[in-house]
Amino acid sequence: MATSSATTESAEPPASPPPGDAGGPQLGLADRIPLRRIIRWGLAVALVLGIASGAYQTLAAGVFSPAQWRDLVVFGIAQGSIYALIALGYTLVYGILFMINFAHGEVFMAGGFTAFFAARAMDQAGFLNQQPVLAVLILLAIAMAVSTTVAVTLERVAYRPLRNAPRLIPLITAIGASLFLQYSFRGLYGEDIHSYPRIDALTGTWTIAGIPILRTQAIVIVAALALMVGLYFFISRTTMGRSMRAVAEDREIASLMGIDVNRVIVTTFAIGGMLAGAAGILYALVFRQVHFLMGFLPGIKAFTAAVIGGIGSIIGAAVGGLLLGLLEAVAPFLLLSGAGIPAPNQLKDVIAFSILVIVLIMRPGGLFGSREPEKL
Repeated sequence: MATSSATTESAEPPASPPPGDAGGPQLGLADRIPLRRIIRWGLAVALVLGIASGAYQTLAAGVFSPAQWRDLVVFGIAQGSIYALIALGYTLVYGILFMINFAHGEVFMAGGFTAFFAARAMDQAGFLNQQPVLAVLILLAIAMAVSTTVAVTLERVAYRPLRNAPRLIPLITAIGASLFLQYSFRGLYGEDIHSYPRIDALTGTWTIAGIPILRTQAIVIVAALALMVGLYFFISRTTMGRSMRAVAEDREIASLMGIDVNRVIVTTFAIGGMLAGAAGILYALVFRQVHFLMGFLPGIKAFTAAVIGGIGSIIGAAVGGLLLGLLEAVAPFLLLSGAGIPAPNQLKDVIAFSILVIVLIMRPGGLFGSREPEKL
């Protein structure tokens, strides 16, 4: 009986300390106040007030007509569609390997720049304007083939040997590969800026739903949307797409289940290269200029778009690209024109990278990612 009583008493939980007793470490006032949350909310309020003030001044002054605002919005969507295609390459590679391929902007450059010489040859032969649809399809095929080849070669030569290395080493390697590709193409194609030949069939506008849209912008938006929808169904409906999702979830378990991880990774780089090559042609249709540094700034903008949407999220990359292109086109005029700034469009890069900083502060995981930043 004594043993049973002792056992019962020892099983009882210890009594909680009295309310006034110091039973553990006491939190100070600074520890109890969520300073980070207060700073975030303060920044959000300041941003809302600043945006509202700038927009009110611009709209009240009547600086732009409704038609001009409409043109800015359409241009922003077209520009954002190009960013989205490039951003998908970043997010696909990150989703599989958890690395940022900073050479992806040069993959985009390689396709668009190489296809220029085919476009010039077809223009000199008269084929570009005689068969514009076939000519554009040929340019797309050339650009996608070149960008895919560059992307797959990068994976095989630069990234595969470092697959199990600390994550900082592939990042440095990607930066080095970016510089290597830039100056290799400078040596191959020269440092001059080349103008893409004009396609007569793509000049002028189409009226869609009562809105006049430049033909080049309409083709860019439709083509980018088709590629993004096709990628979504490829990832969600095909066997290779399911394999890619399995490798992204756990590479080792996917390998044990019989999935060829190397084949999946090569396919991922190939798809990213194809999208980047298509983006290179669409970029050339809109801006009509190519040079060996043309991939740097769009590549950084596309990375920004991937972070905004949530790096690793396909839908996030698409939405982030469209959102960034739209804000970059509209925000400088909407927020700064009313303040009397003479050339607000020159500050579009400031707007783009300010958005990146704000997203990293307010929601580090992006719009479609997790709320908390990943711990390295």
